[in-house]
Parts: sequence; C-alpha cells; structure tokens
Amino acid sequence: MELALRIIGIITPVLIISAMGYAYARLQKPDMTWINRLSTDLLYPLLIYTAMASKDFNIRGFLPLIGGGILVLVGSGLIAWGAARLLDYNPRAFVPSMMFTNVANMGLPLTLLAFGPEMLPAAVALFMTFSLAHFTFGIRICAPDVSVKGILRGPMLWAMIGGVVSSLVGFTLPEWLASSTRLLGDAAIPLGLFTVGVGFASFKVERWSIGLVGAVLCPLSGLVVAWPLVRLLPLSPQLQGVLLLYAALPPAVMNYIFADRYQQEPGLVSAIVVVGNIASIFFVPLSLYLAF
Repeated sequence: MELALRIIGIITPVLIISAMGYAYARLQKPDMTWINRLSTDLLYPLLIYTAMASKDFNIRGFLPLIGGGILVLVGSGLIAWGAARLLDYNPRAFVPSMMFTNVANMGLPLTLLAFGPEMLPAAVALFMTFSLAHFTFGIRICAPDVSVKGILRGPMLWAMIGGVVSSLVGFTLPEWLASSTRLLGDAAIPLGLFTVGVGFASFKVERWSIGLVGAVLCPLSGLVVAWPLVRLLPLSPQLQGVLLLYAALPPAVMNYIFADRYQQEPGLVSAIVVVGNIASIFFVPLSLYLAF
C-alpha cells in the first residue's frame, strides 16, 4: 500500500500539470510557438549544461547508464521494425515513434519526483543520449535523404558538448552563476509538462488501432530490453530505476513533428503519440514498481 501511494504521489503532479495545459489550450487556444522556441533555445540548454557542469556530474560514472540507454534504443528499434513488417505498417513512421520517447517533458520531471534532485544528472545523461540519437539517427530513419546539419547550429547540442567537456576537465560554474542558470533551467520542467497538455488539445487521432498497438509496444519493448540490462550492467539501484523509467516512457511529441515535416504518415504517428501518452498512466507506474 505504501509503495502504491508513493507511485501515485509521483505520477499525480505530472498528470495535473498536463491536464491544466490541456484545459488552458481548449479555452484559450494559445500560440505556443515562442514558448517552445524559448524552451529549446534557452531553458533546456541551461538545464542540461548546469546539471552537467555541476560538482555532482561525472560523465565517466554514467557510461554504463549511457550504454544501457543506447541498447534500449537499438533493441526497441529492432522490435519495432519486426512489428512493422509483421503488421504492414510504414516503418519510417512507426519505428522512430517506438524508439524515441518523451525524455524531456516527462523523463526529467518524473526522475526528479521519483528519485530526487541527486538523480537529475543521471537523467540529463540519458536525455543527452536519446536527444542526440533522435535528432540524427531518428531523422535519418524518418527521411533518409534529408540533411541533419541543422542540429549543429542548435544550442541544445552545444550545451551537451560544453557539459561533457566541463565534466571531463573538472570545470564547475561559480555558485552565483550556477544559481542563476539553474533557476532558468528548472523552469523547463514544469513548462514542458504544461506544453504536453497544450499539444494534446490540437491533436487529431485518425487511426486508433495503430495508436493502441504503439501505446503498448513502445513501453513494453523498452522494458523487455532494459529489464535484463539492469542486472548485467554495473548500476546502482537508483540508476537501475532511472533506466527502467526511461525505457517505459511514452512516444515523444517530436515524432509527430518530424512525421508531419517529412510526410511520413503523420496521422499514424499522432495516434501513437496521443494514445501512448494516455497509456503512460499505466506503464510509468509499472516501471516505478519494478524500480522500487
């Protein structure tokens, strides 16, 4: 009973903030373009760099976790490719939606709520891994002929590179500067949850059956790969929990944005994203149960 109450306490703030975003969008229909731009150009880069340039972050200590995250990505992709072939789905739309999950808007706040601020650097390490893969390899899966040079101009990438270099050379920000960047970076977490709710208000689901398949396969494929890894890799119990949580996250909204941009059946992907995030009400507690 105590474990169930703890899990409910972790997932409830996520649902409430997302529901507030959904309700606000239904009432006001806000233009979130500049908010999303602010988050990707400033807030998330500050969050990433501040966490990685802190005294608690040592990227060498997170190498087994990063390796586990890469194996979860690859394993999920292979399972999704087999499912797409079996069910006659478009793999360029289906496979990325199974591989690349909501690591920013749900992964970071859930880590904070479930494992405390001391595990935020570990979450940032996985966020970095998944994001780099999504904006390079993920785009290539969705649109093989498109150039991915745009990511080289993105502040998120340079925040990751700067954070890795700072960690390797042992550089940390002065406390007065770290406090300032941390305040702004921390705003990305609740704002991200709010924008998830806003985004759902404008989604149109066209193919519910595919949405249900994707909603189940995405977290289960991740957990099937992650479950043996947490026993094989040299991870602390808390790091095991973070890996299991990230393995069970729902598909990222960015999958729909890429599918729409590159014309890879956005209707199919929107169904997977919407139904998958609804299903996370069950699968995220399952991952937390396995973690605890």
